[in-house]
Amino acid sequence: MTLRLDKLPDRTPVRMTVSVDPDLASALTDYATLYQQTYGQEEKPETLIPAMLEMFLGSDPGFKRARKALHANANTKG
Repeated sequence: MTLRLDKLPDRTPVRMTVSVDPDLASALTDYATLYQQTYGQEEKPETLIPAMLEMFLGSDPGFKRARKALHANANTKG
């Protein structure tokens, strides 16, 4: 049997630890405050950061082209 939907990829979260400078930490806290004021839902900055990074990477056409080429080159070598 063939299904239209392919097998889902691994969606297990990968924990990463990053350090940010105090100004960025303050800006992220302010963003979380503004998020709560806008949507009426409290979210911690560490909860918002993955979505922010996805949006940033998804909106960078240079990165998308370079990443596609990177994976195409890796596939031709393997």
